[in-house]
Amino acid sequence: MKSTGIIRRVDELGRVVIPIEIRNQFDIVEKDPIEIYVEGSSIILKKFEPNCIFCGSTKDLSSYNDKLICKDCAKKIGNLSSNKDK
Repeated sequence: MKSTGIIRRVDELGRVVIPIEIRNQFDIVEKDPIEIYVEGSSIILKKFEPNCIFCGSTKDLSSYNDKLICKDCAKKIGNLSSNKDK
């Protein structure tokens, strides 16, 4: 993990401002969802990108029963149904 050399203070509501240079670098704009998770002793912030529940792909997603699935996985599932009928 590379240090930016930028230090920010946490305000009384627990908020931290992400510097504009970093927001621009990661194409983060107002109201974008940010994923927060812990890795060892580090707190990681990551721009949230919806992904396929099976393979993790972020391309060509469709919604099925409020779950996201990519075209490739949907095709594979369709093939499973066809093979089962034989």
